[in-house]
Amino acid sequence: MKRDLFDGVAVFVEVARRRSFTAAARELGVTPAAVSWTVKQLEARAGAPLLARTTRDVALTEAGRAFLDHAASGAAAVNAGLEAVQALGGRPAGRLRLNIPSVAQGLLEPLIPEFCAAHPEIELELHVEDRLVNIVEDGFDAGVRIGEMIAADMVAVRLTPPSTFCIAGSPDYFARHGRPERPEDLKAHVCVNFRQSARGGLYRWEFEDGGRDIEVAVTGPLIVNTNTLMLSACVAGVGLAYSMTDLIAPLIEAGLLETVLGPFMPENPGLFLYFPSRDQVAPKLRAFIDFATARLR
Repeated sequence: MKRDLFDGVAVFVEVARRRSFTAAARELGVTPAAVSWTVKQLEARAGAPLLARTTRDVALTEAGRAFLDHAASGAAAVNAGLEAVQALGGRPAGRLRLNIPSVAQGLLEPLIPEFCAAHPEIELELHVEDRLVNIVEDGFDAGVRIGEMIAADMVAVRLTPPSTFCIAGSPDYFARHGRPERPEDLKAHVCVNFRQSARGGLYRWEFEDGGRDIEVAVTGPLIVNTNTLMLSACVAGVGLAYSMTDLIAPLIEAGLLETVLGPFMPENPGLFLYFPSRDQVAPKLRAFIDFATARLR
């Protein structure tokens, strides 16, 4: 085996993942010039350009895409091996990257100061987005999602107990528009729509009626892609919102929101932290799991 066979592979994978030499250099803790030089040396050994560079963008060439298909899994395997070695030391340290939906943001925010104080050697990175991502391909250590949205090949750890969904509106909204009594009444109401990803469809509100599942396509003047925006618009009286009851409980207690259609609302399985199935869990991730489950439960 050639001595320099693996030189630059991890750097190339990072540039390809982020489509940026600067962002890759920041992640790797080196200069952009060092990243560029390393990739050029790898291309020289490969005998073909792997990245197409412009003044504004970095794109994979055909050879680069073919190389990435094989190199990414290899780099992930090497990283998993390093984490397994580090796990033997048992010291929670390093960068912990978590992908979380906006519905979990309010639950995790109160935990952050205490966790950072308890584990000063862990650099916690939280990326909030509601589109479904491949946490392995996007370089995350773990993610948080509602249980039913997690792939079967992932390890899932419960963070919150099961709860219900709810339809919420401001007192001002109900004073102006009245209250729906059945799911089909929502056709005559103003609602805040939710789109999970830029190319995805609008979320259809789900209900249960006598054991029968019902979906309603609602309409309104606003479409959002985060739970935070949806609830702020709901509080402002823009329209009704569909959310998890646990998340809006403080707004209900404060008198800012009221709920309707309770008998028709389905249960949700709660929030779970999930990560790829591995023989050993890195100490940094294990530290977060133990900390979060102890407090959220």
